[in-house]
Amino acid sequence: MQLAAHEMHDLHELTMSCVNSITNMGYFLQHVQDPELKALIETHLPYHIRDYDMKVEYLSKAQGAQTKLPTPEINRTLQSYTQSPSASYVPVTPRTSVQEFNDREMATAYLLTLKRAGREYAWAAMEMSHPDIRAFCQTAFLMSCNHAYDVWQWMVKKGYYPLEAADAAMTEKIGGMYGLVPPQ
Repeated sequence: MQLAAHEMHDLHELTMSCVNSITNMGYFLQHVQDPELKALIETHLPYHIRDYDMKVEYLSKAQGAQTKLPTPEINRTLQSYTQSPSASYVPVTPRTSVQEFNDREMATAYLLTLKRAGREYAWAAMEMSHPDIRAFCQTAFLMSCNHAYDVWQWMVKKGYYPLEAADAAMTEKIGGMYGLVPPQ
């Protein structure tokens, strides 16, 4: 497939990001202790491998990628989306001497990687010339977004990520700033 120069550079950066993500996931699977987090990573990994392989096909094959990237469903595991199920939040301090990552550190690294990848896919999708590559980046964004949501929910349940309702007075004040557009 003939790529535009900017597509080649974007796909190169996105592919390097996948190498990093998949390598980290391989490490995490060998070290994670929490069965739920391990199951998430095991479920996510084939999507990331397919995503990587498709980018390699776009970069190296005359016909580009011949399959579609599946879009994972959004999983809803929290009982409330404004209140943490954890009674308190677990404090954290960066460690400067690390032999092994703990589950929280692995989940944090994975979540931040997914968030960054999602932003990069969204940006790249806006810039792609070829409609197939543009659609691929849009789907890869959804994959990153939905996988990040899985990891975020796990972190919320563990008390590693805060979840609180917005202040009622602020909600009323900001919500009152905007009016609906009248029917035309």
